[in-house]
Amino acid sequence: MKQKNLIFAGTLLVFLAAGQLVPLAFAQVYGNPTSQMTLEQSLRLARERVKEVQENPHAGSGTPYLDANGVIGATMISGAIFGGIFVAFVVRAKQIEKKRQQEKLLQ
Repeated sequence: MKQKNLIFAGTLLVFLAAGQLVPLAFAQVYGNPTSQMTLEQSLRLARERVKEVQENPHAGSGTPYLDANGVIGATMISGAIFGGIFVAFVVRAKQIEKKRQQEKLLQ
């Protein structure tokens, strides 16, 4: 009985997840499914983007690697936060260990 319920719940979860992910998959391939952009409009927009990049070659890819909102900046910030939490846990564990050793010596 438990196994049937587990299989049913898993199947239901898969279908619900798939239902949520299908629109995202179409958005990756076809763009926004609700927009009525024609092929000509898409091509014109692509040409404008290429022209803008050719006119500004110094601008790069637009990915701010060293910015706080960029790849490396965000990695460093999250590393500092989680590293600080880790250090706090280690220090606290060492304090507790030292206290337990002192209690053993007193007994």
